[in-house]
Amino acid sequence: MTTPNQYDPEQHHRRSIRLKGYDYSWPGAYFITVCVHDKRCLLGKVVDGKMLSNRYGRVVAECWHGIPAHFVGATLDQWVIMPNHMHGIIMLATRPTHAVGARHAVPSVDAAYPAHAAPSHPEKQFGQSISGSIPTIIRSFKSAATKRINESGGAPGGKLWQRNYWEHIVRDERELHHIREYIQHNPIRWESDRLYRSP
Repeated sequence: MTTPNQYDPEQHHRRSIRLKGYDYSWPGAYFITVCVHDKRCLLGKVVDGKMLSNRYGRVVAECWHGIPAHFVGATLDQWVIMPNHMHGIIMLATRPTHAVGARHAVPSVDAAYPAHAAPSHPEKQFGQSISGSIPTIIRSFKSAATKRINESGGAPGGKLWQRNYWEHIVRDERELHHIREYIQHNPIRWESDRLYRSP
């Protein structure tokens, strides 16, 4: 059983339906999970509790690591590449009085602005994705990794990723701590992970 602020991988692994009207460019911390198409183990393997990325996994890592260079205000927190998925925390730059959930610039603040209290803005304006929003960042990341891997002869049929991804708005510093620990220990717990597939 988990406490209200504790990270529960079963609960937070559910495919997220974007919160209607929520502006995913709003400052805060976002926990992201992206899965390989059909959950194939294309990115490497776990040996003795350590993730060993293959060349495709290294490409994915390079593309993820490059996110801050392409999106002003986006920084990366804890992340890990796994054989058939990846987890990562993306921080969008805070605005002093409007950040939601865990605030990257002020780590001592606890639940200052719960996610459900975040100002409501349309995800898209006139059919265009909001620049620098989480959906835009993840779409660009997935596209870049797919293109690079396909150019090297990988991803049969050109499809690397599942169509959607999971996201969770990190609500406070305590939850951020639990998610960081979960990501850090993911390789050790690989065989008990619900996304586990045998080699």
